[in-house]
Amino acid sequence: MTVSNPDHLDDTDLAAWLVRAAGTLANGMRSGVSTFEEKTSISDVVTAADHAAEKLVVDTLRELRPDDSILGEEGSSHQGSSGRTWVIDPVDGTYNFLTGGHYWCSALALTDDAGSRLGAVYHPAEDVLWIGGRDLPTARNGLPVGEIASAPLADSCAAAYLHHTYLRDEAAGEPYLRTLLGSATYRSWGSASCELAATSAGLFGVWYQQGLPDWDWLPGQALVEAAGGATAVVEVGGYRWSVAGGRQQVAEAVSLLRG
Repeated sequence: MTVSNPDHLDDTDLAAWLVRAAGTLANGMRSGVSTFEEKTSISDVVTAADHAAEKLVVDTLRELRPDDSILGEEGSSHQGSSGRTWVIDPVDGTYNFLTGGHYWCSALALTDDAGSRLGAVYHPAEDVLWIGGRDLPTARNGLPVGEIASAPLADSCAAAYLHHTYLRDEAAGEPYLRTLLGSATYRSWGSASCELAATSAGLFGVWYQQGLPDWDWLPGQALVEAAGGATAVVEVGGYRWSVAGGRQQVAEAVSLLRG
């Protein structure tokens, strides 16, 4: 969808416009980005492109949805009166973005008192837009992805990540490895939203990660649920794990995490 003026778009088309515009802006700035700020570590960074893309989304929402709340990864916050919140990740996978990697995206979710209404992810490297939500089956570039297959975890590929510092803590490392060893194989792309979008289309049978903030979880959660998959958030040993994928895979992954 090519739209120069988003003034009259409904929520679905506006979400699509926002992530595509943010991703396109960041991609255009990529070659000129050479500096960054560390947030929690060298693998968790922010660049001028993150800030510019978030500002574009926030400014548009403040104009077109002034009563809605806003929560952005890079610090944007607005409290509205509608009971709805737009959760923004302008560049998910910033380390990949900065170092020339393929897997980064722009993502957002729209939530209300009942949970996730909508999720949208735009992956500039492949020019792929994922969108789905409540009463809106997940689509990839406008084509429905179909329903996520439910299958044994042992026959499924997992997408998983645990920062190496947590591997030193048995309370996090043991559940992570136990669940990983229960799957057929695994991949780690370095972008939760890219991985969750792929999971919604069945590229991965299950996805799991610990300690995810809302902007890394809610866009992809909406896509997986809108594709007929399952999601769960479980506390194990003081750590909070988010899990998504096929129904059987999620059930088995949660069981393994819990030990």
